[in-house]
Parts: sequence; structure tokens; C-alpha cells
Amino acid sequence: MAGSKFKKTVLAAAFGGVLIISGCAPIVNTHGYLPVSADVAELVVGTDTKASVLERFGEPTTKSVQGDSAWYYVSYTVSTLAFLAPEVTERQILAISFDSSGRVSAVDNYGLENGIVVDLNTGETPTGGRTLSFWQQMLGNVGNFSAESFF
Repeated sequence: MAGSKFKKTVLAAAFGGVLIISGCAPIVNTHGYLPVSADVAELVVGTDTKASVLERFGEPTTKSVQGDSAWYYVSYTVSTLAFLAPEVTERQILAISFDSSGRVSAVDNYGLENGIVVDLNTGETPTGGRTLSFWQQMLGNVGNFSAESFF
């Protein structure tokens, strides 16, 4: 009798452990669009134009900031585990550069290893005023008071 109760307890604990572990499975989401590599290999530098690239691949994810000299097709995978912050686990960027006549001048592939992390939150708010030392702040208003300001 005691042996079957022990087996049931072990079985219930194992089942509970499996449920807990399965609840911690990562959630994986893929975003963006990256053309098929076989189609990218067919691009001919100096021959293909913006129109042919647009027809073959569709609109890019983004274009260069200055003018229309480069198109970027971006795809990335984000993994989220339980309550932890989401993490980019894979990133692929196809960069197609164009010359001044609108023909393809370069085709480059970049991955997550080519990127750099930019910390946008420095924790400081820049101000336009000058920076005062401790003593300048303490003694800065000496002599700037009048008797009228106290009444």
C-alpha cells in the first residue's frame, strides 16, 4: 500500500515538473523578409536596375537615408524565454547598392555578428546650460538678495 502511494507521488511530481519545464519553452518569432538566396545569386552587378530588383524582390524593408542609393532587406528572429527580455537570436540583412545611373553596384550580406549594440538610453538628460561646481552653486547667489525679497 505504501509503495503504490510513493509511486503515485513520484509520478505526480514528475508530471508537475514536465508541466513547469514546458511552460518555460522559448517563444520564437521571425520578422521581416529576406529574398531567397538562389534569386539573389542571379543578380548581375552592373546589369540589373532598381526596376528589375523591385520586380524580383518587391519593396525593401528600408532604403538608405541619403537618397535612394541602397536598399536593405532585413529578417530577424526574436526569442523570448518566460519573463526575460526578448533577445534577437538571428539577423540577416541583404544590402543592394546602386550607382548614380540606378544600376546594381554591390550586393552584400550581413548577419548578427556584423552588428554593433548602440545604447540609446544613457540615463542622462542633456541640458543647454553650463555646468556649475558645488561651490559655484552654493555661493552663486551671495549678494543677489535684497531685503524686499523677504517681505
